[in-house]
Amino acid sequence: MKKNNKKEKDPSAPLAERMRPVSLDDFFGQEHLVGKGRLLHELISNGTIPSLLLWGPPGTGKTTLASILAHNIQADFIFFSAVLSGVKELRKIVQETKENKKQENRQTLLFVDEIHRFNKSQQDALLPHVESGLLTLIGATTENPSFEVIAPLLSRCQLLLLQPLDIQKIVNIIMRALQDENQGLGTYNLHMETEVAELIAQAADGDCRRALNYLETAALLIKQDKQEKETIPQKITRQTVLEVIQGQTLRYDRAGEEHYNLISALHKSLRDSDPDGACYWLGRMLVSGEDPLYIARRLIRFASEDIGVSDPRSLEIAITCRQAYEMLGSPEGELALYQATVYLATAPKSNALYLTEKKIKKEIRCSGSLPVPLHLRNAPTGLMKEIGYGQGYQYAHDAEDSLVVQEHLPDTIAGKRFYHPTEKGYEAVIGDRLRKWRTILQQRAQQQRKKQG
Repeated sequence: MKKNNKKEKDPSAPLAERMRPVSLDDFFGQEHLVGKGRLLHELISNGTIPSLLLWGPPGTGKTTLASILAHNIQADFIFFSAVLSGVKELRKIVQETKENKKQENRQTLLFVDEIHRFNKSQQDALLPHVESGLLTLIGATTENPSFEVIAPLLSRCQLLLLQPLDIQKIVNIIMRALQDENQGLGTYNLHMETEVAELIAQAADGDCRRALNYLETAALLIKQDKQEKETIPQKITRQTVLEVIQGQTLRYDRAGEEHYNLISALHKSLRDSDPDGACYWLGRMLVSGEDPLYIARRLIRFASEDIGVSDPRSLEIAITCRQAYEMLGSPEGELALYQATVYLATAPKSNALYLTEKKIKKEIRCSGSLPVPLHLRNAPTGLMKEIGYGQGYQYAHDAEDSLVVQEHLPDTIAGKRFYHPTEKGYEAVIGDRLRKWRTILQQRAQQQRKKQG
């Protein structure tokens, strides 16, 4: 927990902290929020800040924006970590805020970093003070607030979505830090080609903080003695940067929202028969460290849900893909995932099985446990035969074309159809076959009724 009224720069702090902007003029990115006429720009101009939730990936400026807002409206800015602090510290802040408000009538802006780490009781403890206006809350989260923030608190905050910084903006930030003699690396007398800065920006994956950390490490490798003065600029080379960024990972959380976003993108690309998009999202998940067997299971599910019997081989291909990966492991087995992905993306699509399942479940919920018709029941005992079990059952193999006029649904839902094949792929063959069979059975049923009549 930290309280700041004035932005102080610690020369021993990491470069990313020293280069943190103190005004919107120095802030890069998030133009949809801070551009002229946009929400945060107007709020600062008006001098009134409501409670806000800043949702976005790491390194996109959530903490920086909060401190800029507090600085511009002359509010007491309290930094509060949801990871390191709890209800006890919050109560202390509330008490101090009440006393300060009586004495100075100053607004207090409470910045809660990683607010998604607060459990329900901790968020409940914060709620009344946000409601009363004692505290102006700015919460920062990398997780979807819909799932991580309680509804009453969410409804009292304006939600702002921050986007990852693009490569050019990160390059600009890198170059500014390299040249800044007050807070940056300007006294190091270093030089870097634009292409090398772009390499750092690409590795940072939209995270400004990560980019500046890479830059600082590269500078330290080049310039071991910070006090030494060089007359000739030393060059930060591509090789130095590659050494620094080795093992960099893409932004991903196997238990968080990005996990579900990527698998959704893969599934929808497959459904839309786009092998390029499907392979891209597959690659993103693999590079980010997703469990390949999880992906294989989803491909198996897709084969039934979105293809079904329009291409009966799709399920076989998906299952074989999983077996191949289990046999080979990474990286060799990953090619089997790509093979199955391309096959599924280019297969004819049908959700007839998926719809059939939904209709069946709906019918069961409505009609309950309907009894099995007597003629479909087995009769292993004499008593069962006496009461009609199996009576009237027709053995299909004894009939012409193996087709018999016989109802297989309970009496109250007799004649209902749940499966409706499409005209796509092999399912068109199945549809044609069912229509022919039904025509034959209708004719035979009519003949039977004539005989009985």
